[in-house]
Amino acid sequence: MENKKWYNQEIKEVETQLHTDQEKGLGAEEVKKRQEKYGFNQLKAAKKKTLWQRFADQFKDFSIIVLIIAAVVSGAVGIAEGEGITDTIIILIVVVINAIIGVTQESKAEKSLEALQKLTDHASKVIRNGEVSVIPAKELVPGDIVVLDTGDYIPADLRIIEAINLKSQEASLTGESVPVEKNMEKIEEQEIGIGDRVNMLFSSSLITYGRGKGIVVETGMTTEVGKIAGMINHTEKQETPLQQKLNKLGKTLGVAALSICVFIFIIGLLQGKEPIHMFMTAVSLAVAAIPEGLVAVSTIVLAIGVQKMVKKNAIVKRLPAVETLGSATVICSDKTGTLTQNKMTVEKIFINNQTKELQNVKEINEDINKLVYANMLCNDTKISKDGSLTGDPTETALVDMAFKLDFDPSIYDRTPRLNEIPFDSDRKLMTTVNEQNGKYIVYTKGGVDELLKRCNSYLLNGEIKQDIENYANLIKEHNENMAKEALRVLACAYKEINHKPTKEEMDNLEDNLVFIGMVGMIDPPREEAKVAVEKCKTAGIKTVMITGDHKITATAIAKKLGILEKEEEAITGLELEKMSDEELEKKVRKYSVYARVSPEHKVRIVKAWQKNGEIVAMTGDGVNDSPALKTSDIGCAMGMVGTDVAKEAADVILTDDNFATIVSAVEEGRRIYDNILKVIQFLLSSNVGEIVVLFLATLCTPLFAKWFGITDSSHLEILLPIHILWINLVTDTLPALALAFDPASTDIMKRKPTKPGKGVFTKGMTWRVVYQGAMIGLLTLVAFMIGLASTHTPIDGLSLDESKIEVGQTMAFVTLALSELVHVFNVRNNKKSIFKTNIFSNLKLIGAIIVSAALMFVILAIPALREIFSIPVLPKQNVIELIGLIFAPVVIVEIVKLLKINKTKDEE
Repeated sequence: MENKKWYNQEIKEVETQLHTDQEKGLGAEEVKKRQEKYGFNQLKAAKKKTLWQRFADQFKDFSIIVLIIAAVVSGAVGIAEGEGITDTIIILIVVVINAIIGVTQESKAEKSLEALQKLTDHASKVIRNGEVSVIPAKELVPGDIVVLDTGDYIPADLRIIEAINLKSQEASLTGESVPVEKNMEKIEEQEIGIGDRVNMLFSSSLITYGRGKGIVVETGMTTEVGKIAGMINHTEKQETPLQQKLNKLGKTLGVAALSICVFIFIIGLLQGKEPIHMFMTAVSLAVAAIPEGLVAVSTIVLAIGVQKMVKKNAIVKRLPAVETLGSATVICSDKTGTLTQNKMTVEKIFINNQTKELQNVKEINEDINKLVYANMLCNDTKISKDGSLTGDPTETALVDMAFKLDFDPSIYDRTPRLNEIPFDSDRKLMTTVNEQNGKYIVYTKGGVDELLKRCNSYLLNGEIKQDIENYANLIKEHNENMAKEALRVLACAYKEINHKPTKEEMDNLEDNLVFIGMVGMIDPPREEAKVAVEKCKTAGIKTVMITGDHKITATAIAKKLGILEKEEEAITGLELEKMSDEELEKKVRKYSVYARVSPEHKVRIVKAWQKNGEIVAMTGDGVNDSPALKTSDIGCAMGMVGTDVAKEAADVILTDDNFATIVSAVEEGRRIYDNILKVIQFLLSSNVGEIVVLFLATLCTPLFAKWFGITDSSHLEILLPIHILWINLVTDTLPALALAFDPASTDIMKRKPTKPGKGVFTKGMTWRVVYQGAMIGLLTLVAFMIGLASTHTPIDGLSLDESKIEVGQTMAFVTLALSELVHVFNVRNNKKSIFKTNIFSNLKLIGAIIVSAALMFVILAIPALREIFSIPVLPKQNVIELIGLIFAPVVIVEIVKLLKINKTKDEE
């Protein structure tokens, strides 16, 4: 829609132009019409690649280019020599299938990313049909009435229609770091800058203080941010540290493989073999040796893990966070709602000189009436039609207390709120002005110490008493007793005034109050959090509680959860303030509980742990938590009560605000990392096996010819190029991908975290890749030799030499392909015997092995395919020998495990 000077118009004018009502909002039909007219409230998306462009991208890989060149050369030579182009067709089919799989996987990844984006999209509170509902911000249309609270992102450009102490951070638009005070008055000046339009709120800005409402006047590309953004679009492409290591490894192995290829090619020529055959063998070896699939497979494994985490209530926004999660050594957690149930319940009240259990309150007198009214009316809890409560857990507990005492919700209609001073962390108080039976009553609630300073009298048995100084000692004593029981204590007060307070009078509204009483509530620990804390201990992870609560309360909860053992392990924010950064760095390991801390302290705590070489996960939900979330190695925002700013700054969003979910995410991070290591070990040991067998077979060609009586050794090759391509691009891929679904080992949370900066290729990993690769290579070589030695008569249409070579090649091909499929079971656990692990715990892996094996048997069973792959029907005695060779890797690796040399000391 065409931009107008909305700031120059009265609220009624804006309502009229946009055909809306600030009380009722828009109706469903009108919203639908406007969405069709204006579209979604979002910036224009980047242009996606077409299917054809994606398909073409698959052919940019180095190994694929090498294969295509080989196919063209092979085809040209085949046509020239009249041998046909079978090899060329097979190579091209494999390459095209590989491209199709790549495009399919890329599309799936994009869809997963879009689904993840939907989960992390901003939501907005909007009034439609007279009711407040939460909708995705992109569904907003001009004329919608948006409700805003502290910490909310502003979803579109709004004309303010209600502002209560409202401030907005507009640095993204104006560069001004100080929040701007907002109001709803019309601006007379015609031409003013964005920063001076104080009756407007702008998309992508942030409410830092107060609350209010606004009419949506511009959406999407017509907002101020939309104008600036224009056509700028970018997609963040993240390469994880592991992918960087694998890319580096790929290049190193690529150079080594090409060197071996050149060497084998030269040796073959010197032995009198045909150049085209040696060229194709060298190319096949290059494809076998270069682990081009490693990075792709590792990314897929990470993506699968991220999708699994969503089901476990953790949305991982950045792939590198998955790796970091598995290495976490310290988890700094909020108490309320994360370690506890976030179901605050009032258990005790202090009124008329004594503390009572709430469940024992049977008779409601005037003093209790005042206590309940103060806590109900000085409260922002929303009551739904079904009776459910929405709001801050502490405030909902106070309303819940009123309902338990049979107070009627109609009190809200009979006692309207006229003004308020919102709660803030400096005052630690909240105040409202309500009209009740023609009187104006000020209700204040907040911290006991802070409220007592504002009181000059107190309520006792229906009378107002003046000697507050003496009574204050009794109040503090009862407060202390409740706090010792881990109860959170809030005090409340009131005063009557004879008129509605003016703006100037609001500054002194919280003075000369009458103290009513106190309520003590508790947010009980989550049972699953206790189990999770114990799991962290066995996993070598330190759990630290950070809370704004009193030290007494914090230590009581921490003891119940097993976080705290000694009182000295707890420290307050005041004590923390007195410490220098260097001192905190030295002492940080001593403390498990931080009480009465401000969000700014969290950054210091994180940095102190990091300077001690630890990987820190930090939870947060408030606007002020975002620096700590960004500073930590893994920022975890609360999905239910967290502000948009906290979610934006975080790496992980916990959709259930549960500490146990963080621990589950750490466990999942370790499982994913373990599975990537399994994939690396499987693919590299298979590649090394292929290099070993081709290298040795090429060097030993003259010896084989002599030993097995082959007169013409020019075609004496252990494997044809088509065999190697089939194994690498078809047989190995499915099991490697299926390893991503391997369940976590039983001891995954009983071992210490992976050391930060520790490489993938430990001594143990290198040892396993080398010896297992050599094992597969030598078994394949033995199979080839058995095939050559056991063939004594010519096969139909072939000479004896050709028969021996084809039987030997078939033995080698089948042994190499199927022994690798069997070997995949060896890599699932480098310590335990496969007979002590549940072989069927990963049914996807079983399925992948069955499919890969079936593809091999299809080639062996169908005559036309046997001809293409130059495979004869094997004699029965060879089949028995084959079975022994195929299962030999299990026997060999089991012996190595039994001798306890499958792992090195650095892995123990």
